[in-house]
Amino acid sequence: MKISLEDKNVILTGASSGIGWEASCMFAEQGANVAIAARSLDKLDELEKKLLAYGVKVLKVQTDVSKATDCKKLIKEVVNKLGSIDVLVNNAGYTSHGNFEDVPLKDLEQIIEVNLKAPIRLTKLALPHIKKSGSGRIINVASILGIVPVPSEAVYSCTKFALRGFSYALSEELENTNVRVCLICPGPVETPFILDNLDKVHDLVFSPPVSTPKEIAELIVKSAIDGKMERIKPIHTGVLAKIGFLLPSLKKLIQPIMEKEGAKRKKRYVERYSKSSD
Repeated sequence: MKISLEDKNVILTGASSGIGWEASCMFAEQGANVAIAARSLDKLDELEKKLLAYGVKVLKVQTDVSKATDCKKLIKEVVNKLGSIDVLVNNAGYTSHGNFEDVPLKDLEQIIEVNLKAPIRLTKLALPHIKKSGSGRIINVASILGIVPVPSEAVYSCTKFALRGFSYALSEELENTNVRVCLICPGPVETPFILDNLDKVHDLVFSPPVSTPKEIAELIVKSAIDGKMERIKPIHTGVLAKIGFLLPSLKKLIQPIMEKEGAKRKKRYVERYSKSSD
């Protein structure tokens, strides 16, 4: 069932840039009140000014989602100052590219804290409030790497697999309530998340077309409106990923072809960003 987002209270983590920034603006355009959470207070200040121009309520909360105390503070402030929670968007993400044995343990632990423990923790804290909404939404931003694994992203892929599993299981638990759980599974997105570490990103990551943050933000807002369980972009890559997961021998067969295509696309980005930094 589709809903209007006007006057709904939306929480977005990882709001200070990329997908979170774009989604915050789109929710505000729809008339939703927005609680923006991220570590960078300067960027939240900048985003707040932009959102206020839409005539909606804006609450900025400096938040490190890897810290339980910050998550509790975020939910408490939203309830106290906005009165309720209608939509929770678990968008904050973290990775450290490279082979598993080469990535420091503290980085591996941070990937798990931000990508998996934080969404579960925030969902647990927010759910009692979301259930009071006439049509609540929990939207988790996962990844195509949560459908099929990729070398150099072992723990990141692990967290996104787990987030998908959590989301589907929770969706079944909440089937007879007014809360819908939604998943967004993008391929590579043109954000600093991968563009700042191009040399460490595996060629296979770039095998699908690269989306813009705005394109993925649009999927988040659509899910908030219609409650669809899962959206994948690019769609054909999602289909291939599911086939590859079910048929590992086929994945192994076509992976060299995909790596070759990914290497070409990655090279174009390397050339583009090396020129822009000159």
